[in-house]
Amino acid sequence: MDRGRKDEGGNILPERKKCTAIILAAGRGTRMGGDVPKQYLMLKGKPVLYYSLKVFQDSFIDKIILVASEKEVEYCREKVVGHFGFGKVAAVTAGGNERYHSVWEGLKAAGECDYIFIHDGARPFVTEDILERAYANVSKYHACVVGMPVKDTIKIADENGFCASTPSRDSVWAVQTPQVFSYPLIKDAYGTLMKKERECLGRGLRITDDAMVVETFTDRKVKLVEGSYRNIKLTTPEDLKVAESLL
Repeated sequence: MDRGRKDEGGNILPERKKCTAIILAAGRGTRMGGDVPKQYLMLKGKPVLYYSLKVFQDSFIDKIILVASEKEVEYCREKVVGHFGFGKVAAVTAGGNERYHSVWEGLKAAGECDYIFIHDGARPFVTEDILERAYANVSKYHACVVGMPVKDTIKIADENGFCASTPSRDSVWAVQTPQVFSYPLIKDAYGTLMKKERECLGRGLRITDDAMVVETFTDRKVKLVEGSYRNIKLTTPEDLKVAESLL
């Protein structure tokens, strides 16, 4: 469908490479409170997960792998994917105990492709413009993450809760998703992580995002790409109220 694409100047763009998205919906969301995980809470009559899936469904992405907790796999297949007709979802697979376990399950289910877009299902305000910027950068740099420069001054605390240092605000970004990588790069990096998981845990290494996996186990630098201040992750009840107002 991308044959003959042109940029704003009328120049013919190269045919787009194959892209697969991994949407993570296996989190427990304990900070949100209640029994329902945050990605399944209702937002204007639809589950939070619907909104990010809809953007990827309507975009240039070729295939979607949805990762849910084991007990919610059937719910996702029937009440989300089937009910809303998300035809690009090729598989709904069970995740693991930690986020990086769930990403690994998604990578194993993804099959061969050129680029992998990893996105949090509880981040409903991703846009196709963000996906386009990420694609342009991963095509050039092989690894990129969406984020925004912080607005507030950041303080680094010491072990006693006192200010230890103040990094320059110009160099500090709040990282979002999607985080996008060439498939061989991210698959190999995660494969190394899984082999060395026990060693990493023993050293106190806490894996918090996909870029960290690439930074830790490869020599590839990760490019920062502008996302949006609206591209929030729903974590607390207050975030849900903000999301309702944004919609």
